[in-house]
Amino acid sequence: MSALQLCLLLSSGLFCIGLTVALTRSNAILVLLGVELMLNAANLNFIAFWRFGGGSASAGVVFVLFSIAVAAAEAAIGLALVIAVYRHQRNIRLQEATRLKG
Repeated sequence: MSALQLCLLLSSGLFCIGLTVALTRSNAILVLLGVELMLNAANLNFIAFWRFGGGSASAGVVFVLFSIAVAAAEAAIGLALVIAVYRHQRNIRLQEATRLKG
């Protein structure tokens, strides 16, 4: 197996774990953790194709930096929503957070 194939195999494993966590957990924090794992798998793909592909000199790094910025914004907004739900309902279970009061 080549190094690119190993990176892609690791990335697909991380993505599958993240997808499983995001779809099966009822805790909002764990769902956000699964989404972050999926974003990190995408970052690993970007870096692997940048390193082992013959593309532009900095295209992969730019994509990864953009993805990290999006992940940071997603984490901040997601945690703010979790805190808002917790203040109103005193739990963070997704099944019970069907209605928000303003």
